[in-house]
Amino acid sequence: MYKFLLRPLFFRFNAETAHNMIMSALSVLKRIPFARAVIRLIYCRDTPELEKEVFGIRFRNPVGLAGGLDKNGEYYNDLANFGFSFVEIGSLTPEPQDGNPKPRLFRVVEDRAIINRMGINNKGVRNAVEHLKRERPGVIVAANISKNTSSINDDASKDYESAFALLYDFVDMFVINISCPNVVGLSELQDISFLSDIMDKLISLRMYFDEYRPILVKLSPDIHRTQLDEIIDYCMMSGIDGVVACNTTRSRDGLSIGQDRIDEIGAGGMSGAPLFSKSLEMVRYIHEKSGGNLPIVGVGGIMSPEQAGMMLDAGASLIEVYSGFIYEGPAIVRRILKYLQKRKKTNIAETLPKASE
Repeated sequence: MYKFLLRPLFFRFNAETAHNMIMSALSVLKRIPFARAVIRLIYCRDTPELEKEVFGIRFRNPVGLAGGLDKNGEYYNDLANFGFSFVEIGSLTPEPQDGNPKPRLFRVVEDRAIINRMGINNKGVRNAVEHLKRERPGVIVAANISKNTSSINDDASKDYESAFALLYDFVDMFVINISCPNVVGLSELQDISFLSDIMDKLISLRMYFDEYRPILVKLSPDIHRTQLDEIIDYCMMSGIDGVVACNTTRSRDGLSIGQDRIDEIGAGGMSGAPLFSKSLEMVRYIHEKSGGNLPIVGVGGIMSPEQAGMMLDAGASLIEVYSGFIYEGPAIVRRILKYLQKRKKTNIAETLPKASE
C-alpha cells in the first residue's frame, strides 16, 4: 500500500513539506485510541533471538532509526512503533537555529537518493529535554548533538558540553556529530586536534554523572583514510564507546541523473542507495582496523533486508536506516528482522550435527 498509494501522494509535495506532513500525521495518530497499538501489531516483530548487548545496553533487535527524521526529539515513541529498537534524535544544538535557506531537501527518485543541506535546523536542546520529560521514552534514545553554526570551531567543545550535560539524564546514549557536510566548517572537527579536545572533555564530564552513557562519534564517508586511521586509533585508546559510519556524502557518485540536474540541486549531503557501497566499505575497514574491538553502527544506503545483512557481516554491531524508510516504507524494519531471523535459523541449522544415514 505504501509504495502504490502513500508514497506517490507524499512525493507530490516537495521533500521538506512531505516530511512535515508525516510528522503531523504521527501527532494526530497518537491522539486516536488504539492507533499506536494497531501500528505496533502491523509493523513490530518479536525477535528474541536477535537481541544483543552493545555499549552495555540491551537492544531488542539491531535496527535503529538514523538521525534527521526526529530532529527535535518529539516522535521517538511513535517511530518506535514501526519496529525500531532505538531512535536517534537530532541533531540537537544548545540553542535553536533555523538552518539553511529553503529549498534544502531534495529527492532523486530514479536513484532512491536524498540530498539535503538542512543546516541542522532544530528547536534546541532545551525543547527536546522538555518533551523527554513529558513523554517518557519507551525505546532506547540516542541523542545526536552538534555545535551551533554561529559558534567558531575553537569554542566548539563548549557547545557539545552544554548539550551533553542538559540531555544526559534523559537519553540512553550520545552520537557526537562532527561530520555534517551542511554546516560550514563542521567537518573540520574530525581533525584529531579538534576531535580530541571535544571528546576528552565529554568523557571527563561523564564522570560526574551517576549513570554511564555511551558516547559515539559520527564520521563522514568522505574522510581521508589517513585521517580515519588517526580517529580509529584515538577511539581505541580514549574511552569512546563506538562510531557511527557514516554521515551523508558530498560526492555524487552513483547518481544516474545528468550534470545539469545535479547542478540545479546544488550543494548538500547525499544519502540513500548510492551511498551504500561507500558506507559498507567504511564499516568493513573500521572493523578490520580495530580488530573488531570498536563497536560500529552501520548506516548509509541500506534499502533492503539483504543489504542490512551485508552491513552486519561487514562488522556493524547495529544498523540504522533512514532513506530506506522513506523509499521502501515503514514495513522495511519488519522485513529486515524477518530476513535476519530466517538467516540466523539457517546458520544454526547448518552448524547442527546431521543424523547419519
